[in-house]
Amino acid sequence: MKNTLLGGLTPQQFLRDYWQKKPLLIRQAIPGFQGLLDPQGLIDLACTEDAQARLVTQKNGKFGLQHSPFTPADFQGFGKAKWSVLVQGVNHFFPEATELIKRFNFIPHARLDDLMVSYAPKGGGVGPHFDIYDVFLLQGYGHRRWQISQQADQTLIEGAPLRILKDFKVEQEWVLEPGDMLYLPPQCAHNGIAEDDCMTYSIGFRTPWHQELAEQFLVYLQDRVEIKGTYADPDLKLQKHPSEIGPEMLKQVADTIRKIKWDDEDVANFLGCYLSEPKPHIFFDTPDRPLSEAKFKQAVEKSGVSLDLKSQMQCYDSTVFINGEATPLSKTDYRVLRELADTRSLAAGTQLSAACLATLYEWYLDGFLAPTRRR
Repeated sequence: MKNTLLGGLTPQQFLRDYWQKKPLLIRQAIPGFQGLLDPQGLIDLACTEDAQARLVTQKNGKFGLQHSPFTPADFQGFGKAKWSVLVQGVNHFFPEATELIKRFNFIPHARLDDLMVSYAPKGGGVGPHFDIYDVFLLQGYGHRRWQISQQADQTLIEGAPLRILKDFKVEQEWVLEPGDMLYLPPQCAHNGIAEDDCMTYSIGFRTPWHQELAEQFLVYLQDRVEIKGTYADPDLKLQKHPSEIGPEMLKQVADTIRKIKWDDEDVANFLGCYLSEPKPHIFFDTPDRPLSEAKFKQAVEKSGVSLDLKSQMQCYDSTVFINGEATPLSKTDYRVLRELADTRSLAAGTQLSAACLATLYEWYLDGFLAPTRRR
């Protein structure tokens, strides 16, 4: 079946020919799409306490950068300066944003970062730059000109508050209208310029640095490694230089460290916890007047259950990971909760074991999910 979102390509064709390889322009990827917010709505969101937002200004060729928190006054009095506001994690605030992201379920959830929405009046933008992640740039309200280059030169302007390319050479450019979309692989340089008041929806997929993964895996291991015994040297020999680390000490410690072992299951458990861990600024609201477990069961049977918009969930080999926590399950319960992870909800009447209901209730008390609200 052809996919309108991908310009007639099937997901398999897109992954084979474009993903992490080359850009793709898709006219009318979502026909009639005008966006989920108007400019004032995005500015209001940028001024909320929980939002991660940036305000970029450009005047006389120089860029300025401010980070949230913002007040409405921060978005007034720009004069002749060009500006843009960008808000991360919009999918944490609006169910419609989560539904938009679901259109990209042909990419594993483990790769998803978030939905960022930007607004700029005519001429606004953040300058030519490159990202280390995959991104789909979906045009909402207005028009934006995108210039791209797959140049090797990634030299940045020194001292700039943003990672602006010093010598950006345009290779291709297009003006995107509402509903158009541009896919860009990592390291593809790009520059978006507002042709008029416009808003762009950026669905980003993270590509963690190997160094970051290695460091965090070692942090994960430190709480799970147990090596018994203490250093001992009953046959210690007199050393000519007491400041030197002796070969016997080196060998004993090296042999001890080599006892640290891990396997693919350890790596999978690390990935599940690490990739589902909420960002530091994210907090969950526990229910003010929580239902009893019996009433929770009745509500779930009647209306189903849905993940909180901020919740992240991964699965592997009978273990589910939600917001950094691992929960081993029976094979039957795993299949049920994998459906919750896939679709972010379970329908009313879904068959749930007592153990599965107990797990869901615990997550409900943590604010990770709730019975689905009936519309």
